[in-house]
Amino acid sequence: MFFNKAGIDGWVGPLLDYPEHEFDRVFAVNVKGVFLGLQAVGRAMRQAGGGAIINTASVAGLQATAAAAAYGASKSAVVGLTKSAAIALVDDNIRVNAICPGPIETRMMRAMERGVNPDDPETVHRNLAASTPMKRYGEAEEIAAMVAFLASDDASYIAGGMYPVDGGTRAG
Repeated sequence: MFFNKAGIDGWVGPLLDYPEHEFDRVFAVNVKGVFLGLQAVGRAMRQAGGGAIINTASVAGLQATAAAAAYGASKSAVVGLTKSAAIALVDDNIRVNAICPGPIETRMMRAMERGVNPDDPETVHRNLAASTPMKRYGEAEEIAAMVAFLASDDASYIAGGMYPVDGGTRAG
């Protein structure tokens, strides 16, 4: 099993002001990092007779993200890469899926909150939590549980899926 978790948040701000070098940096980590991981581990899994790869996309890759354009676009690319890899590797008995976390209690979310409102990131946190149907951020353990399921034999007939772990945000 390979949990492919390449990702940085990047600059937060208006699209027309987004620095090109920062856009390139986000794509280099979030897309190329996932790609290189898929290649390296995919080759090893092919030789071993199969396995499961779980990429980390984001709900930001499934919907528009005005304040974090490069992050959202890069996670959309991870969605597409996951689907392509699922088809490309299925004959090698390698299942490829992606989790799409929503707001999770992490350092990255704290940085994004500060990027949105440096003077009052706690209000950003409260508002974002309140906007989810479950009225809270998720926990890292909830992401780990989905990864463990997708890596398990219980998910043996699942490939190419995108699985939001987002407190119901995508359901609404």
